[in-house]
Amino acid sequence: MSLWVLITLCAALFQTWRTALQQRLRGQLSLNGAAVVRYLYGVPFGLMILGTYWLVFGGSFGTPTLWFLALCAMAGLMQIFGTNLLISSFGPRGFAVGTAYSKTEAVQASIIAVVVLGEVLSLTSWAGIAISVGGVMYLTLAGRGLSPAEILRATTQPAALRGMSSGFCFALTAICIRTANAELPGEDVLLKALFAVVLTNAMQTVMQGGWLLWREPGQLTAVFRTWRDSAKVGALSAAGSSCWFMGFALAPVALVRAVGQVEILFTLLFSRFFLGERLKGKDVLGALILVAGVVLVLLGTR
Repeated sequence: MSLWVLITLCAALFQTWRTALQQRLRGQLSLNGAAVVRYLYGVPFGLMILGTYWLVFGGSFGTPTLWFLALCAMAGLMQIFGTNLLISSFGPRGFAVGTAYSKTEAVQASIIAVVVLGEVLSLTSWAGIAISVGGVMYLTLAGRGLSPAEILRATTQPAALRGMSSGFCFALTAICIRTANAELPGEDVLLKALFAVVLTNAMQTVMQGGWLLWREPGQLTAVFRTWRDSAKVGALSAAGSSCWFMGFALAPVALVRAVGQVEILFTLLFSRFFLGERLKGKDVLGALILVAGVVLVLLGTR
């Protein structure tokens, strides 16, 4: 198995786990409060991951450029928007379905990467991306027993629009991250990726923490009061972001995001065993279609 595939699978697992914990925090914190904990508490853990990697493998990189800093800031802002949109989409349709809507990100990221970064994908990979997204949408809409008219109406509901907008923001985040990694001088792409994680999370803490201080000052106290749960979110966020950033450094954005759709499988497991939501037989069919698409994506990289 290629290193980037293993790292991407880990990223999907950590992200699902973190999102599930964030959903639980919604009962203790506001939308922005639940979102900011992943950055605030993620910075110390990100520094630990960066430091551990450097102690084991060594390496160095050059002075960050203004363009690199701007790309990290843009990636951080897009991730904030994407996270808030994703969390706000959970209420109307549930945890698993809210996440599924955001999985249109794979197609969005693929198209943007081809146009902006000039990435080239095989026909097999494109077919795999289409099939995997089809599996997600079956899981989300057709798998719920909706008629064609109801499916059309569902795609214009607030939950669907927020989920798809979330996917667009995450797609832009991935593009900015890959571009930033290439902009930072240095030979070790993984070391550069881990540095970008810490820097981006620090910027996000200032951006969303500042917003929270201005609009919801009382939530800052709550964020620190819930440190036991929030620290777990931060640790998983740092681990997940580190894996995503490293994945984007090693492979094309389109492929990483396509394989990362296995997150929906982890989401189904978490929604069933962690959040107590019931699953249907059609959920399994949708998951199998998704897996078949991911397999095609991987076959297309050979």
